[in-house]
Amino acid sequence: MRTRTFGKQGWPVSEIGHGLWGVGGWTGSDDDESITAIRRAADLGCTFFDTALAYGQGKSEQLLGRALGARASSVRIATKIPPKNLKWPALPTYTLDEVFPADHIRACTETSLANLGMSTVDLQQFHVWNDEWATDDRWQRAVADLKREGLVRAIGISINRWEPTNAIRALRTGLIDSVQVVYNIFDQDPADELFPVCRELGVAVIVRVPFDEGSLTGTLTPDMTWPDGDWRNIYFAPDKLREACRRVDLVREDLPAGMTMPELALRYILSHPDVTTIIPGMRRPKHVDANLGVSDGRTLDATLLARLARHRWERGYVVP
Repeated sequence: MRTRTFGKQGWPVSEIGHGLWGVGGWTGSDDDESITAIRRAADLGCTFFDTALAYGQGKSEQLLGRALGARASSVRIATKIPPKNLKWPALPTYTLDEVFPADHIRACTETSLANLGMSTVDLQQFHVWNDEWATDDRWQRAVADLKREGLVRAIGISINRWEPTNAIRALRTGLIDSVQVVYNIFDQDPADELFPVCRELGVAVIVRVPFDEGSLTGTLTPDMTWPDGDWRNIYFAPDKLREACRRVDLVREDLPAGMTMPELALRYILSHPDVTTIIPGMRRPKHVDANLGVSDGRTLDATLLARLARHRWERGYVVP
C-alpha cells in the first residue's frame, strides 16, 4: 500500500482509505461483514478510516471502534460533526448558531470519542460548510480549544457536494488542515480552484464519492430502484439515472483493455498529485481487495487523462 503525506500534519496515510458511510445502515449492510471488511483493510495496509457521527446515528463509529480495537492507535481516524439543524447541505441562509454553535461542536466531539472508544481523534471535520462563517471567531475558538485539550489533532471541512470553492475563505484562516470533497471522472471542478489553494496552504485533500455513488462502477442499469427510504432513490431519480448510465457508457469507450471501471475511476483520481487519499465505501472484503489493489504506483498516461477530461459533467442540480 502506497502512502501520501497528509498536508501540514505530515502524517503518512494510505492513498486508498476506507469510507464508512455505508456501514452505518445502507440497504444491504451486514455488521459482521462490515467489521470483516474493516479488519481486512487494516491487514492490507489501509491507514485512513473516515466515519461520521451522523452515519447511522453513531453506529458507523461504534463498528469502527469495535473492528479496530487496539489497532486504532496505528491508523488515522477521521469523523465529522453533524449540523445541529440536521440539514444537508448548508444553505447560505443558515446561521452559524443554527448549524455549528460552540457547545454543539464540543458535545458531538465528545460523543464521537465515546462511540469510537478513544480519548483523541486524529481528524474532526465539519460535515457541512458555508464560507460565510469563515471569519466567525466562535467556531475558531471552539476548534482551537479541542486541539489545545488534546481531543482532536486536526480540523477539516467536508465541502458541500458540487460546491468546491465554498471553503476557500476558511482555508485561508490557517485553522483548517484538510478538505473532503467530491472529485471523480464526472465531477472535475475541484481541480480548477480548490486544489491549487490546498497545495499553496499545505491542506490535505480527501476525495469522497470516487464512483459517483455507484454509477462509475459500471454496474447500474437505467431501470434500477432501491427500497423505500434509500437515499439513492433521490440521487438516482429516473431521469438522473438514465443520464448517468448514458454517460457511463461513454466513459466505458475509453476503458483500457484489462481494466475495470472501478479501477479506472480510482486511477483517474490518484493521477492528480494534489489528492492525499481516496475514501471509497467498502462494506465487503472483496471490494477492499479490489480497491486497495489499485495502490500500486501506476498512473494513467497523459493521453488517456485528456480523453477522460472530456467526461466532465456540470449537473445543474443539487441533492441532499
